[in-house]
Amino acid sequence: MHNQVYISYGSNLGDIQANIQHALVLLTADSRIRIERQSAFYQTTPVGPVSQADFVNGALKLRTDYAATELLAVLQAIEQACLRQRTVHWGPRTLDLDIIFFNEEQFQTPALTIPHPEAFNRLFVLVPILEICKADFYQKTAIEHQINVLQATATQAIKRLEEVDDGR
Repeated sequence: MHNQVYISYGSNLGDIQANIQHALVLLTADSRIRIERQSAFYQTTPVGPVSQADFVNGALKLRTDYAATELLAVLQAIEQACLRQRTVHWGPRTLDLDIIFFNEEQFQTPALTIPHPEAFNRLFVLVPILEICKADFYQKTAIEHQINVLQATATQAIKRLEEVDDGR
């Protein structure tokens, strides 16, 4: 499993904790994916024009031998298994799984852009990833800087909810 990937996840509909746990079970069950680190859960305010409930967000560091587009299809299938409906852009959802970083690659296809194009605009992505990345992660300094910039604007709220003892 040679690809190092950072995934952001979130939920704000239904049984939020159960949605996230179901996704983690499905990811763990895939023999081509190994979760290496998991962040704590964070309560976050939604970003965008849609009025909705707060989210619970977090991040995963994983290894996989899937190509990026293959992994995207796996993540979208997991979202569907958790009853994700894409009715309102940036609207409420049972589960959202996004590939943020895939190795150190940068590319754009009609279906996928790496790094995720909105990652550096969202505390709910950056704070959990900073928690689980190592000191030598190629985006660590940029993430730290952007967290400071976003926190200075005070437009996004993020609150750590709990530690995750994932045994990794």
